[in-house]
Amino acid sequence: MGQKKLERFAEIKTFENVLEYPKDMQGKWHEFFKNEHSITLELACGKGEYAVGLGRLYPERNFIGVDIKGNRIWRGAKNALTENLSNVAFLRSQIEIVNDYFSKNEVSEIWLTFPDPHLPNVKWKKRLTSPRFLRLYQQFLKKDGIIHLKTDSPVLYKFTKAVTEIFGLEIVKDDDNVYKNLQVSPELSIKTFYESLDIAGFRKVHYLAFKLNNDLPSEKDELVKKFVFEFAKDEKNSKR
Repeated sequence: MGQKKLERFAEIKTFENVLEYPKDMQGKWHEFFKNEHSITLELACGKGEYAVGLGRLYPERNFIGVDIKGNRIWRGAKNALTENLSNVAFLRSQIEIVNDYFSKNEVSEIWLTFPDPHLPNVKWKKRLTSPRFLRLYQQFLKKDGIIHLKTDSPVLYKFTKAVTEIFGLEIVKDDDNVYKNLQVSPELSIKTFYESLDIAGFRKVHYLAFKLNNDLPSEKDELVKKFVFEFAKDEKNSKR
């Protein structure tokens, strides 16, 4: 590990807005923020551009960026402290155990901004909008809570739409080309570090917002798996 990373790992331990694997935090986030405002998570937040950006837009709401990589969290946490954004915090932990930190109905919204699409078909269960993760979120997300997905991966976008259809989840907003409009909402105008690099500049940016307003029976996972491999087959055939 480089010296710079080591220094940042040491520094975030002194940041009042960063918690690393905290214990007994379920139901206590309003005590941490010292208010009763709603809580929004940015999962796999990287440098926390969305947690910080949303914190600027909505001072009456609380935002928590979650990621395992302390070197990246350092940047967002530093920005939040510099700007005195007391409504922005960061949680260092794996996404797989995020339910350990929040109680039932404690979170109002979740943002997934340019998450790893895990393109090999065999890795579809690792996608942050797979049934496995949605069941995790359902343990702490409010019944009418919204999940926001912003991605440049058409595979992840179409996969997520299929998941919502299979489980009968309510789609709040669906935009397969965010920047086709001259006026983009302030929320969607926020750019992550990855998006600002414009690595995939020739691709569209997709946005999907939906609610976890239904049960997610595990027997339907086979339908999701079937979609994944049929979609991959169709994609392969279309390129011939």
